[in-house]
Amino acid sequence: MEFERLVAEAIGAPLKGWDFGWLAGRVEGSDPSWSYPLLAGELVRSGSRLLDVDTGGGELLSSLAPLPAGAVATEGWEPNLASARERLGPLGVDVRFGRGDGLPVADRSVDVVLNRHGRLDAGEVARVLAPGGALLTQQVGSDDCAEINAALGAPAAYGRSWNAGGAVAELGAVGMGVIDVREEWPSLTFYDIGALVYQLRAVAWQVPDFTVSRYEEGLRRIDRHIRESGEFRVRAHRFLVRAERSA
Repeated sequence: MEFERLVAEAIGAPLKGWDFGWLAGRVEGSDPSWSYPLLAGELVRSGSRLLDVDTGGGELLSSLAPLPAGAVATEGWEPNLASARERLGPLGVDVRFGRGDGLPVADRSVDVVLNRHGRLDAGEVARVLAPGGALLTQQVGSDDCAEINAALGAPAAYGRSWNAGGAVAELGAVGMGVIDVREEWPSLTFYDIGALVYQLRAVAWQVPDFTVSRYEEGLRRIDRHIRESGEFRVRAHRFLVRAERSA
């Protein structure tokens, strides 16, 4: 019955923005050796016109306050949009809906583009950045948590290879000058099956057709593994790119 209890708790837990507080003490890891918030904060303080792409619920951007006047954030997932506006509105941020068919800002209108785990459209970044403007992005690579899919018997999460080399090539093709590239595969450890179920609800693209009933056999296998070994460990995949737009 412990399996059923943990799964039921995870299914009933509320999801709001990118707040993973429910997982505290139940999941550990996935952070690379660099600090994206620290690097982003340095850029925020140096730029007067800021755009944060795919801001989620605004959790990260709000932590970088005070923000420059006229800052803009985009978000394309409706459940996050209201959370982002509630959190960022009081900080003076204009939160705009953007689903990936182009950034909803004018040409050459921003000095800094931040993008943490959002869709990276190199052509759009080059379009909206003013000459000398900077991009800082941390991306989730296509190897991310592939062991989850394998253990569940689910299809691979990503239909194409996505890594630092690919991002650098795309940015270079639109005239962006890359000045920093880092890539790592840090561990991500789950300590109970409920934590994994919650993760799969929150990060819906990992297993897009996920339901407990569809993947119950695989979940029970993972649950047995956790009970025997104390954990279920997979590899995350993160890479960071900083680039600048030439004149």
